[in-house]
Amino acid sequence: MGGVAVAVLQPFTLCRPRGGWTPTTRPRSCAVKSRRNGIRVRVKPARAALVEARPTAIRVRDDDVVDGGDRSVKVQIYRGGAVDRADDIQAEARALARAANASVYSPEFLVVKYGSSPVKVIRRTLKILTGLGSFGLSLLIDQRKGVIDQNKRRRAVELRQIFTRLGPTFVKLGQGLSTRPDVCPTEYLEELSELQDALPTFPNAEAFACIEKELGVPLDSIYSCISPSPIAAASLGQVYKAKLKSSGQVVAVKVQRPGIEEAIGLDFYLIRNLGFVINKYVDVVTTDVVALIDEFARRVYQELNYVQEGQNARRFKKLYADKKDVLVPDIFWDYTSSKVLTMEWVNGVKLNEQAAIEGQGLKVLDLVNTGIQCSLRQLLEYGYFHADPHPGNLLATPEGKLAFLDFGMMSETPEEARYAIIGHVVHMVNRDYEAMANDYYALDFLSPDVDVSPIVPALRDFFDDALNSTVSELNFKTLVDGLGAVLYQYPFNVPAYYALILRSLTVLEGLALYADPNFKVLAASYPYFAKRLLTDPNPYLRDALIELLFKDGKFRWNRLESLLDQGSKDRDFSAKDALQPVLKLLLGPDGEELRTLVVKEAVRVTEAFIWGTAIDTYNIIPDFVKGLIVNGNATGPLAMSIAEQESMIALRDQVIRVWGLLRTSESFDPAMLQPILQVLQQPEARNLGGQVIGGITQRLAARLLQQVLRVPPTVPASNL
Repeated sequence: MGGVAVAVLQPFTLCRPRGGWTPTTRPRSCAVKSRRNGIRVRVKPARAALVEARPTAIRVRDDDVVDGGDRSVKVQIYRGGAVDRADDIQAEARALARAANASVYSPEFLVVKYGSSPVKVIRRTLKILTGLGSFGLSLLIDQRKGVIDQNKRRRAVELRQIFTRLGPTFVKLGQGLSTRPDVCPTEYLEELSELQDALPTFPNAEAFACIEKELGVPLDSIYSCISPSPIAAASLGQVYKAKLKSSGQVVAVKVQRPGIEEAIGLDFYLIRNLGFVINKYVDVVTTDVVALIDEFARRVYQELNYVQEGQNARRFKKLYADKKDVLVPDIFWDYTSSKVLTMEWVNGVKLNEQAAIEGQGLKVLDLVNTGIQCSLRQLLEYGYFHADPHPGNLLATPEGKLAFLDFGMMSETPEEARYAIIGHVVHMVNRDYEAMANDYYALDFLSPDVDVSPIVPALRDFFDDALNSTVSELNFKTLVDGLGAVLYQYPFNVPAYYALILRSLTVLEGLALYADPNFKVLAASYPYFAKRLLTDPNPYLRDALIELLFKDGKFRWNRLESLLDQGSKDRDFSAKDALQPVLKLLLGPDGEELRTLVVKEAVRVTEAFIWGTAIDTYNIIPDFVKGLIVNGNATGPLAMSIAEQESMIALRDQVIRVWGLLRTSESFDPAMLQPILQVLQQPEARNLGGQVIGGITQRLAARLLQQVLRVPPTVPASNL
């Protein structure tokens, strides 16, 4: 489902019957004219540029009861637009109590429940076999005819249509498979990613009865108005727009589809049994299918617990809504249970509706960039991320914010994997394919007993071709498709978090390509990676930075210049943070090897500055003085080739540019150098300085000796 709060481009009516609601009452449209008593309200046709709803501050005592209703539902207290923390905690506790009996996925329970219901099992099995059996038969015929590769796209379309007909569980299953490049070929990934979980709505009477049963009070004691029909419907539930009677707050109310637990429970029981068969008899599938089904089923069951979804939204809001361009709707706990979720209504436009977004004076690319930066923070900083970021769950608000909706399916990136992903990008930039292959152990793609040596040539074949352009110019979908082909051929077991990462960034790039065919998600992501490499004190990332900057014992100033240039484009980049962690590593007990490299580079840079200055000085003196200095030497005043002189000047200029990038950083402050000076007074730093001075002295002495002893050029003998 596209979320519990969506943009609507049609007239919206809130209406309350005179006699209140009963489970069989269907709200009717009301007159356009509004009344002060709030009984009937007609809202003007919604446009793309609607104003975001804000909580209305009201004061209600803890012992107040809403319209004489049950005390199990209490009014949230708003102070200046923020929910009072203590009352909010109590309201959440009450919501948790209402969800105490929410279903959780248990394979053992499903075996007991459906093992004793053979008629029900057989009836559903026949329906599933009819759909999937015809698909399997088509695959078998294609294989016999040798056209299985040519017909992949056609069969993928058929599978998508079959999943849609089989109902909610298979729609969810298809969406899950669309994130698994280790299970499905590219054609199937693309088709299954188009699965829409929009299904026919269920009757309002059933929805309203569910709300009253779950919250324990009559409907008219909660809402002054509610939409006469669902605003959105999906496989697991449907959404209404309503106004809270207590505060006038406009909210989105998601109500779970009746009987959905029974339907998905039976389906997962059957699918899991099929998984055992596939594991035993289908050799081409290397992934543990039963484990995959169990993991996916747990996620779907979590989506059925709307209190859990509310907690997900709160956690997401706490972590990521600190940025002014990100909006996460708040939860109303007193009107939430395992089957009813009440959230702040968000006015906005789906991110794939480019014309409507631009009609508000907004730019799709700005919103996509916000989404990319937020996704990178989700995936690689806190590790807690939105696992279903399709266009329906991303809205552009009139204020230019990116709103995230629908928090039923979330996932987490393990801490070790977060750093391994960044290291993997570094290895890709360096084209270090052996290191890339070894990264798959840390990413939990491969078990430790798998030999990665056969994988290295496959990585080299793909990336050498893909990286003909720079990484920032690489199309992310091309990268994912190519990597997916490699994963499909070898015994990889792609963790769910990584598959969802790929899907998340691919969706964002796809949205951007509508607005700009040349958009590259990797180019938009590079500033974040550069900032993390330069500023994160984590040992893994510090090692990755050193690996990126040093090659064959030489410092690559062009890489540092590029990192600083890209990192400075990230709004959170700090030049101060980019300097001090490096110094701590350099002077630490484990920095001996790095100190050796730094000493060599410091000598080389100092020499470049000295001789570069000498060359510049020579170039500005009068010609007759140059003639006296050169004294017949074809290479000029110095005993070095023209190429060597140009190399020194280039190195000096590059170091100056790097310093310029640091100085022009918004966070640069000369005072920040004071702690660095204190660090340099430590014994290790003084020893390092002594080594640098000694190295410079030796190089200058060698150059001077070369100058004195240089052999004058041979003059050809005259024929006269």
